[in-house]
Amino acid sequence: MDAAHPSLELLRSLTDEHVLRALMRHRRLTRAELAAQIGISKPTAGESVRRLAERGLVADTGERTPGGRGRGRVGSYYALSGAAGTALAVSIAPQGVVGEIVDAYGETAARAERAVGRPAAPADVAAALSGVCEEITGSPGAPRLAVVSAADPVDRATGRLVHLPDAPFLVGELDPVAVLAPHVAGPVTVDNDVNWAARAEREHAGDDFAYLYLGEGLGCAVVADGEVVRGRNGLAGEIAHLVTVGPQGRAMPLIEAIGRLGVRLPGSTAIDAEALLAADRRAVAVAVAGVVAAIVALTDPGLVVIGGTWGPALLGAVDGAVSQLARAVPLKAAAVTNEPALTGARLAAVARLREAIVAL
Repeated sequence: MDAAHPSLELLRSLTDEHVLRALMRHRRLTRAELAAQIGISKPTAGESVRRLAERGLVADTGERTPGGRGRGRVGSYYALSGAAGTALAVSIAPQGVVGEIVDAYGETAARAERAVGRPAAPADVAAALSGVCEEITGSPGAPRLAVVSAADPVDRATGRLVHLPDAPFLVGELDPVAVLAPHVAGPVTVDNDVNWAARAEREHAGDDFAYLYLGEGLGCAVVADGEVVRGRNGLAGEIAHLVTVGPQGRAMPLIEAIGRLGVRLPGSTAIDAEALLAADRRAVAVAVAGVVAAIVALTDPGLVVIGGTWGPALLGAVDGAVSQLARAVPLKAAAVTNEPALTGARLAAVARLREAIVAL
């Protein structure tokens, strides 16, 4: 019995996918360069370019290779067309709402920001989110998808922001999916900021690590086998109420142990980084080490990454306290320090946009 051979339609589809991915990597290529990159014949590459151009995904850039006078034929450069679409990456944080339009090359085509007040009410954040979208979306067309980072717990099933006790930012619940629906043509993915920051850190930390965020709020993300562990409801990593070692060696939640040092912002549950760094660093380090001990016992990470506004500044003290644990683990400061959560959301938006383009 003869082995089944792939259909001509399947072969064409696979070739078109390879051409699109090659153009995503290199921005512009001639048909000859595409053939060399993919390992196909020049006529096959030319046919694929023709099909993709007919579908509006690939366009002639108008640029030509130097040719003639003994230097071979003139070649035309091709690239993804504007019709391939864009994606929206959004950060919702105490510093404000930031939105970016990104293309399949990872370039930011537009960016807008809106401030939000403290404490942040859902209506105010929703208005800022809508304002950002109205400024940067709609031309030449609505983004094909959106990825949202939020400095609050996120319900995994609905994408709604959930208010938990001692959450320092949003007071109440917000539905980013509903707010963004009029501005985005496709799916909206929402996750909390620490999870996105951990995804941004993967290139530097590997596939098995914990990301500990120590800033105005407290959070943790566990990355196992390259994937963020989100939990059934999306609330994994909410460490504020994890029991640790407080003043006088008493067992108490982390947020209480830190709060007893008098480092809360006035009228808020948020942590004042400047006040904390001027407080008893040893006490803070011991409290954080207790959290690291719990993370190690439950998840066995190969590394713990410390990020946030004050965490890296106490890395040495925390490392000293962790070294005394029964199961110590290497610690390092986060490598991505400029908008880490938005960086993670942006990377995901680009990756998902590329998959959406290939699937057309």
